[in-house]
Amino acid sequence: MPDISQKGKLMPESPIRKLVPYSEAAYKNGKKVYHLNIGQPDIKTPEIALEAISNHTINVLAYARSEGSEGYRKKLADYYKKHHIDVTHHQIIATTGGSEALLFTFGSIMDADDEVIIPEPFYANYNGFSVASGVKVVPVISKIENNFALPPIEEFEKLITSKTKAILICNPGNPTGYLYSKEEIQQLSAIVKKHNLFLIADEVYREFAYDGIEHYSILQEEGLKDNAIIIDSVSKRYSMCGARIGCLVSRNPEVIRTALKFAQARLSPPTLALIAAEAALETPQSYFDDVKTEYIKRRNLLIEGLENIEGVKVARPNGAFYCIAELPIKNSDRFAQWLLESFDVDGETIMVAPAAGFYSSEGMGLNQIRIAYVLNEKSLRKAIHILDEALKVYQD
Repeated sequence: MPDISQKGKLMPESPIRKLVPYSEAAYKNGKKVYHLNIGQPDIKTPEIALEAISNHTINVLAYARSEGSEGYRKKLADYYKKHHIDVTHHQIIATTGGSEALLFTFGSIMDADDEVIIPEPFYANYNGFSVASGVKVVPVISKIENNFALPPIEEFEKLITSKTKAILICNPGNPTGYLYSKEEIQQLSAIVKKHNLFLIADEVYREFAYDGIEHYSILQEEGLKDNAIIIDSVSKRYSMCGARIGCLVSRNPEVIRTALKFAQARLSPPTLALIAAEAALETPQSYFDDVKTEYIKRRNLLIEGLENIEGVKVARPNGAFYCIAELPIKNSDRFAQWLLESFDVDGETIMVAPAAGFYSSEGMGLNQIRIAYVLNEKSLRKAIHILDEALKVYQD
């Protein structure tokens, strides 16, 4: 049999999706599974976006422009201006989800064996994107004890080598829900300018900032014209995960010119989804206000519930809709599988995401899980109860 590539062998499994066969088996065995494992909101997609697809007058479903339609990018630039981010449509490339935007970014600014520094835990697919691009992830560890705040800037400084090309953050963070402050962004800004690096910010959860804390984008920071690259997406903002529309935003013309070549090579983002995404930009502010209120209620319910479970330590998120919980167990992979295979409360169980997959440092996060609070309050209460009961009987 011919060998598959070394890259293929190194490509990590998704910690979010690898347990799907066990959840499917649980369903076949008659169990109800509460999904805390994946950031798929149950919030309704704005009607205006769905109507745009239903009411289209397209006769031939043709390619879109490689960078996305001019109309969409112009409206997107207007959206950013409302968030104090001054860009033009020429500085935006529409992509097939935020994932493709990050792949284009890695391909545009890094060569094989170059390095990107990322505070961990981080979105698990950053590991996969780096393997696919031949790029080395250099982690700098943030800690649950201080809510996964930005590690001391000196820790970043220690890791910078001649191979370092960028620092990548997710703000607010997946999987931690941490929201970086303006001061933390300014610290990162100073270090990338000092060492002539790129600063990449995955800002797909921009709207979900809580407790009176405002999101501060790297493109609001002065003096980062050549260094800053934003990764964005409609997936979570409008509960449109299946649309697969994201974008790459930068004021660096060379980054945009280079990324456009990658965009041309894959032809275009999906035409119908672009139509829906453009319509979604007309979503009223009241939609986001209601969604935010709902997520704050869910977060408060979840954090209070977890804090009342003996032996559980949890970081309090200020954004997105995730949190990391540390459990009184040794291995969350085994625990997550056991929940699906061998445990239930009145025929119901839960599916969680083991947190080790959100680290690249060996041995980190083994006793942690990521929880996505994307369930309604009734379901969330049941899920918390099931976790509490499971930990009372589980043995490593």
